[in-house]
This record gives sequence, C-alpha cells and structure tokens, in this order.
Amino acid sequence: MAIEKGNLFASIPEELSEELFNELVWSKNVRIERIVSKGHSSPASGWYDQVENEWVAVLKGEAKIAFENDEVVHLIAGDHLTIPAHKRHKVTWTSSYTETVWLAVHYK
Repeated sequence: MAIEKGNLFASIPEELSEELFNELVWSKNVRIERIVSKGHSSPASGWYDQVENEWVAVLKGEAKIAFENDEVVHLIAGDHLTIPAHKRHKVTWTSSYTETVWLAVHYK
C-alpha cells in the first residue's frame, strides 16, 4: 500500500450546487469519506436506513440531523455522533454561510 497524504479542507469548490462526497479509505468492513455541504439537506421525503453503523464528525460548519422519532441533533464544529445501523435519519439543515465539512466512517 502506498503512503498518501491529503488535506480534508483542500479542493473544496467555491460553488457547491450539490453536496460533495469523497471516499478517502475503504475496505471490506470500513469506509471513510469526506462530505462537504453548504445549505444542503436530505430530500424531504424518505429516510436514510443504512445497513452499516455510521460515525460522523463535523470538522467545520454546522448541521442538524433528524431521527424518525422526532429527535433532532444540532452539530457544530468538533461534535461527533454515532448512528447505529438501521436508525432512520436525515440531514435537515446545513449552514448556507460556510461549508460544513463532515468526516463519516461507515463500519460493520
């Protein structure tokens, strides 16, 4: 395996018409990605219902994640959250003033 160096805040376009997803590391049991949002949210209808656990951290910006039981979690830079597999959720809001940079770890 080659040594690779990167920066989680590099290569962010000034205009983000859609969320940006970059897969950073992956294997059979884990996938790590950077997500960049700016005023983006999940579609109004439907929920994410993932087969894997997900750990997310907000590195910059802020966001709100809603769960099917009406619980809403507000995340700011430095906050992290574990979402168990099949815990139905959606992103209801991200800051439109600055990019929200997420680090997401999906694991079995």
